Amino acid sequence: MNTLIVFGALIFVLWIGRSIFIPLLVAAFLWYLINAISDYFRRIFPCSTPQTRRERILDSIFDWTAHIASLITICVIIYMFATQVKPMFSELVSALPAIQEKLVSFGNYLSGSVGLKFDANMIPNITKAAANIGASAAGFATSIGMIFVYVIFMFIEQSTFNKKFTAMIPNKSRAKKMHYIIDSIDNNMKKYLFMKTVISGITGIASYIWLQMIGLEFAGVWAFIVFITSYIPTIGAIVACSLPILYSFTVAPGWELPLLTAGGLIGLQILFGNIMEPKLMGKSLNLSTLAILINLVFWGMIWGIAGMFFSVPILVGVYIVTAQFDATRWIAILLSADGKIPDKNED
Repeated sequence: MNTLIVFGALIFVLWIGRSIFIPLLVAAFLWYLINAISDYFRRIFPCSTPQTRRERILDSIFDWTAHIASLITICVIIYMFATQVKPMFSELVSALPAIQEKLVSFGNYLSGSVGLKFDANMIPNITKAAANIGASAAGFATSIGMIFVYVIFMFIEQSTFNKKFTAMIPNKSRAKKMHYIIDSIDNNMKKYLFMKTVISGITGIASYIWLQMIGLEFAGVWAFIVFITSYIPTIGAIVACSLPILYSFTVAPGWELPLLTAGGLIGLQILFGNIMEPKLMGKSLNLSTLAILINLVFWGMIWGIAGMFFSVPILVGVYIVTAQFDATRWIAILLSADGKIPDKNED
């Protein structure tokens, strides 16, 4: 009974404090992503353990160079969005009333040709939906300043994390175990975020090239949606494909454009999401698909789209932590794909 009360109280705190937790999670995501990109840039430079003072200075310079290169990469992505994709979003929003009329006409066409009973009220008002999304985006934009501050201070205090952690746990054996858990979460999270970002970016670029080739309007918008929704398991791929396919039905006079849109986007999702991603990431995460879906719904109910976005990283952390303690290893087994979980680090 007490466990249920604590669990219910925790959910209530997470829900009521979402305006605090979500910006903090976004900042942590950016901090992790920059560090993950930096780690891969760092591999370009010599990685031998520095011995002399000169080698330590060079090692420090290499670290700073890798961090600056990763930060420039993030800035380039933001610049590309601001200059290339954002104007297309404005054009799409202005075209929404006309798209709504075409959706109604398409529904009437299906009703007449297939014999389905159709009511215009069955089609959601996309203009109103877009306005709600815009309001949510505007509300999120007000948190950008706070997110930026969080990220800056995370980088400022990054070098002191290990010292603080060691001071918190004076017991050497227990500190060693906790360091092992944190390092496991850190390594898996960096690998997941980096590879997921790379694969999502490649999928978005490939989708943009394909949609441009077949002549679908607002290709940049649809490609950006593909990139963002790729972070959301299963549902993200459905949304990424369904929106441009539905739009192609409303603007195309025949079936050729919708079929090309559907075939290309679904094929790219299968290629990158179902074939390349497992090969590149390997089976290090080893998470159950059912557990991922339940976790997706759970965090989606508490934090909405932001919760769905961060559901897998949170699940990775829970999976690694529960695998390290006898009392919670059964949870890690349930979360795993095949019952095989990471070895416990003995004290």
